Amino acid sequence: MERQMIQQLFMQHYAKMLRVARTILYDEQESQDVVCDIFASLLHGHVALMPETAENYLLRSVRNRCLKRLRHTSVPIAASGYAGQTDDSEEEDERLADIDEFIASHLSAQEQRIFRHRFSDGLSYEEIATAEGISRVAVWKHLSHALNLIRNHFNK
Repeated sequence: MERQMIQQLFMQHYAKMLRVARTILYDEQESQDVVCDIFASLLHGHVALMPETAENYLLRSVRNRCLKRLRHTSVPIAASGYAGQTDDSEEEDERLADIDEFIASHLSAQEQRIFRHRFSDGLSYEEIATAEGISRVAVWKHLSHALNLIRNHFNK
């Protein structure tokens, strides 16, 4: 993809993409990293975007990368309790038990099921929505609420 076209897409869509990332990640630096990674991959990749579908592609890319980042970073950070510490398995088991206890005492029954479907069973939002009889947006809201509670409690 041409550098000039990427610069134009950047100028046109960066603010909106950053808002989407902030909504999902609740972290300014992480959000900026996700958006910049997308433009870097466009710059170095072989993706051909059509002008009429570019915005949808970029916003979907932000959502997908944010969710991937949450799956691979936020939950393990919360699970370990303290970022940057090395754990032995006994300490890790204790922290995971603390998280399980926190989930059981602070999340509603529905949020607990949705959380376990997503992070234990690895189900997609669509699969969870079907299993729970709710919309994908409701699944996202429940997961967002649960992750915020966990982050706030364990990353003091």
